[in-house]
Amino acid sequence: MSGEKHPEQSREAAMSGPRATVLQITAAQRAALERIRQRQTACQRLVRRVLILLALAGNPCIEAVAGQLRLSRMTVRLWRDRWNGAQQQLLHAQQQDDGGVCLAALIEEVLDDDDRPGAPATFSPEQIVQIVALACEPPEKSGRPISHWTTRELADEAKKRGIVKDIHPTTVGLFLKTGRSATAPQPLLAQQQPNRP
Repeated sequence: MSGEKHPEQSREAAMSGPRATVLQITAAQRAALERIRQRQTACQRLVRRVLILLALAGNPCIEAVAGQLRLSRMTVRLWRDRWNGAQQQLLHAQQQDDGGVCLAALIEEVLDDDDRPGAPATFSPEQIVQIVALACEPPEKSGRPISHWTTRELADEAKKRGIVKDIHPTTVGLFLKTGRSATAPQPLLAQQQPNRP
């Protein structure tokens, strides 16, 4: 019968379907995720999201990872897309030579919940990540004659760079406190290095 498909043709058709979106992850990012996963004080929600990313790094198939972790495909897809969407900021933080403090803080910001009870979120996850990344830069890079960032200076610089239209210094402080609480006891705000001859 001419209308029947040969089994090999069916297998080829199935294999030529849409390819899974690959999780973009560097070795440094994977190491930071592993440290978060092994940290005894990390909350279960954060660890679950880290496990999703680590599983996707090994196998980009959402359905397989969802089955392995007993989660919905929608949940797995959400965290894969959130991670890939923040990749530019994560790479920027990774380039900071601070022992991984900025990268760890940004990873936790990316994996934090968007929605809070009450009013809708005013700032996107990307904006929050950019503000935390800004805090990891030396203030002199922005032409500021200060030895370390203050929340007021960060709010001003975030507006100047167009990251946000308007933001209160207290809100900046909340973003930084969220990233800082689960990282090493080193300060999250960048310190200006003394000029060397």
